[in-house]
Amino acid sequence: MRRDELLDAAEELLCDQGSAALTLAAVAERAGVSKGGLLYHYGSKEALIKGMVERLIEDFDELMAAQSDETYTERYVGATLAAVRSGRLRRWAVVTGASGNLFLLAPLRDAMARWHREGLSEEPDPRASQIVRLACEGLWDVASHDPELNTEDDLQALEGRLRALLKTPPKAP
Repeated sequence: MRRDELLDAAEELLCDQGSAALTLAAVAERAGVSKGGLLYHYGSKEALIKGMVERLIEDFDELMAAQSDETYTERYVGATLAAVRSGRLRRWAVVTGASGNLFLLAPLRDAMARWHREGLSEEPDPRASQIVRLACEGLWDVASHDPELNTEDDLQALEGRLRALLKTPPKAP
């Protein structure tokens, strides 16, 4: 539990003050622990960022697994909207903004590639599925910067439209 509290404190700090404010001392203060206590769990700023990256990947994978839809893309839509509705999506902007270190972001790049490629060949319309997944990424991005933008009515309408795109038969070339 303590590790999650430390990661929460780091994310809050980043959301409130930006990546320049992410120091171990500032995270420890925000979490209400000594710097030594923070270092016990995360021995460096890079380890802390790595922990945030790993947690967000695990969180989204768990959201995907919790969806009962038939196709991967339908589960992707459901997981994205669950993340938006729960406020979890701020981690995407936080982690991306926090790390200029490509090595630390490599697991996120790998996860994004997996989420965007998995199951495409089994989709009724792979191109529509790809478009819907990319639209979900846009929703994550916009909602992470302006969470008030998306009311529940907006989210329901967007979800309905995204799911309808997946049911529309492809046009002949």
